[in-house]
Amino acid sequence: MREKLTQHDVEKIQQEIDQRKLVERPKLIEAVKEARSHGDLSENFEYHAAKREKNQNESRIRYLENMLKNAIVISDASREDEVGLNNTVTLFMEDDDEEEVYKLVTSIRGSSIHNMISTESPLGRAILRHKVGDRVLVQANETYSYYVTIRKIENTDDSDDTIRKY
Repeated sequence: MREKLTQHDVEKIQQEIDQRKLVERPKLIEAVKEARSHGDLSENFEYHAAKREKNQNESRIRYLENMLKNAIVISDASREDEVGLNNTVTLFMEDDDEEEVYKLVTSIRGSSIHNMISTESPLGRAILRHKVGDRVLVQANETYSYYVTIRKIENTDDSDDTIRKY
């Protein structure tokens, strides 16, 4: 599946790739060399740990480069009065009789712990392009759905959002 990314997502990913290639990679290569010089590699925990960390860095670089290669760059622009990417939305959850606040983001920045939901999630997909006052059906799966009402839409940016690790 091709990842949908904003231009800012692409820039953040490229920054991480550059950091990993230009700063982390040389340090990790040096750590492996240093640990290797300590002798018997079969019982050298430092060598195996350094090698594992180096391999994880290389794996992350490949993952990010592949993501950029296959990405679809999308706009984060939306109309002032409708839910769009990078908007913070206050929703009234009818089943719980509570209000919840979510930020709508691309899937690479989604984090349920920080109330950042992807436009690819059932809730994100349902509320996208709706307006304040709209009552929206969220189809969680084939057997469960619920209603939310959009109470407030705030325009926010993605400057402090981070890219998910995996």
